[in-house]
Amino acid sequence: MTKFFHHPKRHPSAILLLVQVLGVLLYPFIEATKFGQTGLNVFGVIVLGMTIRTVHRTPGPTWISVTLAVPVILLVALQSLFDMPGLLPWSSALEAAFYFFAAASLIAYMMEDYQTTVDELYAAAATFTLLIWAFTHLFVMTQALQSGAFSDNGAIRTWSDLNHLSFALLTGTGMGNIVAVSAHARSLASIEMLTGLMYLAAVVTRLIGFTMPSAKPSSKHKNSDSAETD
Repeated sequence: MTKFFHHPKRHPSAILLLVQVLGVLLYPFIEATKFGQTGLNVFGVIVLGMTIRTVHRTPGPTWISVTLAVPVILLVALQSLFDMPGLLPWSSALEAAFYFFAAASLIAYMMEDYQTTVDELYAAAATFTLLIWAFTHLFVMTQALQSGAFSDNGAIRTWSDLNHLSFALLTGTGMGNIVAVSAHARSLASIEMLTGLMYLAAVVTRLIGFTMPSAKPSSKHKNSDSAETD
């Protein structure tokens, strides 16, 4: 643990994962306050910066993540400073694209060799949260464009509500009372469930396979080796 904090550059995926988990815990406390939305936006920009730093260590081109992040920061700043809710669907769509690209970059990083390092294990968890963040922003965009997408009575779901729904869908647990109501929301929910299943089956299973010890040589090979030695 001490080595981890002394050498954070070795595990940027772990730092990103930690920041996102902190966000899950902190958002419910700040989103209901007077400056809640501004606080969410500021924290979101921090996560964007941490994600760009993590993508820099992957095969994914860093310039793409920067290109996606810059307009997000500008749109978020306009929303915070000038109260422009009409920009929310645009910023959410761009943030979703940003996190999907970051997740793809981390997957490429994990799949580029045939061994599993400690940082790749952190990257596996960080990629999962990136996918959850991406779908959360798609849900925010859908709700901004279609009121009642996630509530029968038209109530506006908070970011934490939609993030909880995203966790439930991607993990396949289905827990919680937040559900997709509209046809468009249900389509996104179905895609997220499929994404979670494929990620566990294709990526996580492969990483676990690389951690298994290689098969021991058969006795026949051992005998032949010993004969050659003699």
